[in-house]
Parts: sequence; C-alpha cells; structure tokens
Amino acid sequence: MAAVPNDRLAQTGQAAYRALVLRRSVLIALLIVGLFLSVSIDMALGPANYALSDVLTTIFHPFAATGQLRVVIWDIRMPIALMALTVGASLSVAGAQMQTILANPLASPFTLGISAAAGFGAALALVGGVAVFPLATQFMVPINAFLMAMLAALFIHFASTMRGVAVETIVLLGIALVFTFNALLSLLEYLASEQALAAVVFWTMGSLTKATWPKVAITASIVIVVMPLFAKRAWALTALRLGEDKAASLGINVRRLRLETMMTVSLLAAIPVSFVGTIGFIGLVGPHIARMLVGEDQRFFLPASALCGALLLSATSVVSKTLIPGAMLPIGVMTALVGVPFFFVLIFTHRKKSW
Repeated sequence: MAAVPNDRLAQTGQAAYRALVLRRSVLIALLIVGLFLSVSIDMALGPANYALSDVLTTIFHPFAATGQLRVVIWDIRMPIALMALTVGASLSVAGAQMQTILANPLASPFTLGISAAAGFGAALALVGGVAVFPLATQFMVPINAFLMAMLAALFIHFASTMRGVAVETIVLLGIALVFTFNALLSLLEYLASEQALAAVVFWTMGSLTKATWPKVAITASIVIVVMPLFAKRAWALTALRLGEDKAASLGINVRRLRLETMMTVSLLAAIPVSFVGTIGFIGLVGPHIARMLVGEDQRFFLPASALCGALLLSATSVVSKTLIPGAMLPIGVMTALVGVPFFFVLIFTHRKKSW
C-alpha cells in the first residue's frame, strides 16, 4: 500500500523536473530571439540608419538589395555586430567558469587581472614591438595577450590552491594584478611615440569599429572549440558548486579541473581583448543574469551565460550608437558605466548572504 504514495511522489517530482527543464529551455530560446533582434538593430544603426526590414532582406536575400546596402551591411556593419556577439559570449563564459571554479561571485577576467595582463601583453607589441613568443612575430599582438593572460591565470590558480587562502584573498590578489599591469601599461604609454600612444589609448578604451571577418572568425572559432569542452565537463563543474570535498567524493579531480578550466578561460579572455581592447564587466554581469534565469546547472547555465554576455554587449553596441547620433562611443566605456553599479550591488549583497 505504501508504494502508491511513493509512485505519486516520484511522478510529481518528474513532472516538476520536466516543468523546470521546459522553463529553462524557453528562457534560453527567448534569449536567442532577443539576441537576433539586437544584432539586427545593431546593423540597422549607424551614420545612415536603415529600416529593419531592409536589413533583414539584405541578410537573408543579399542579391535582392542594392549594391550599396549590401556592402554597408555585409562588409562594414555585420563584422562589428558579430564581433560584439562573439566577444560578449567569450567574456561571459570565461567569467561564469571562473566564478564556478573559485566559488566567488566577483570573479571575472576583468576583476582578477586576466584582461589587464592580456592588455599589457598586447601593448608590448603595439609600443615596443616586443614578442613574448619570438617565433610568431606576425601574430605577436594576440599571442602576447594570450601568454600574459595565461601567466596571470596560472598565478591565480596556484594562489587559490595554497593552504589557508580564502576566497576574499583571491579577489584581492586579482585587484593587485589589475593595478600592477595597469601601472606597467601606463609606463609603456609614457615611453611610447605619439603614433603608438594613440593606438594603445584607442585600444584600452575598447572598440568594435576595427572588427573584420578574419577577427570574427578567429574569435568565433575559439568559442566553438571551447564550448563543447565545458559542456563535456558540465556534470563535474556543477558538482564543484557543491564544494570541493563533495566534488572529490564523487570522483572528480578538483585540482586538474580547476587548472584546465583556468587555462581555457585565459584563452577565452585573451583573444577578444587582443582584437577589441579592454572590455570590462561583461564577464561579471553576464553570468549573474544567467544564474538568476536558469540556476547553476551547467547544461543550462553555460549556454545562458554565453547568450547573456552576447546580448549585453550587442545591446551596449546599440546604445553606444544612439547616445550621439552619427558617432559610436567606445564600447569599453559603455560596459563600465553599466557594470560598475552592478558591481556595487554585488558587493553589498555578498556582505548580507553567502554565495
């Protein structure tokens, strides 16, 4: 007789789980729709505004549009819009996984100094022509950025594994890295020629205006390669949120998982920075929005983080074009204006409750 209530309880639990999965799937679908609309609006805005219907026609039926409109959309605006999408996804996923492996709500490539390290590496190439990896001088800007970001990520990883190091200490170490690399960057700017100084200043403000199809292809390929790697470790990363001891009891090599994830995160953070400059707070804000929408389950949290980051940066690109008609404000400045208030909210919220 006791089996009937148990069966009903199991059926109720299964129904609740299916409803939860459906709700999360619908939210992800809505994010995809919102992202498509944002990218389309982004391509419609510029020095010359076009109707959204004309933009969509040019995208799906390019030879039905005029030659001028086709060139503007496909050769000029689409690379910028897609670069915002891929960079936003990269930074948000990087921030999401850093928050997961460090169990820290304030962790992101920007706040832990990885973006600053990548920026300093790129500036070495822009100002002094210094190649950290001399065998590939043709690609020294992105390679310098990646190697310096990897060094910073390794430092953060090994510091987090030291005995007695608390979560708050990792954040302080990251802030120290930010100040260190920013100081080194300022020194390079002081020693730079006028032309190199202009390039570095423009780059540090963050801009999508120099996006090209090859840069979009490289950034997108990184996301396409990395996402399946994280998806393969979805169960382990979800279990890690239960605590190190619990994850280890489930047979997960926590140390190896953290190291592999941190190295992958450095790749996700470095490549976009080397192409578009320093863009902060997307890696901090995007994952928290995704977490509020779909929870901690990496099967949903991972794609939601990518979509939230892409949508945030795409929407910021739209705003940067509309504030001053005919001009596109630096995207890094805009993301900071959005991210700083959210950062304060996180700090004060974290004081009241554990994460």
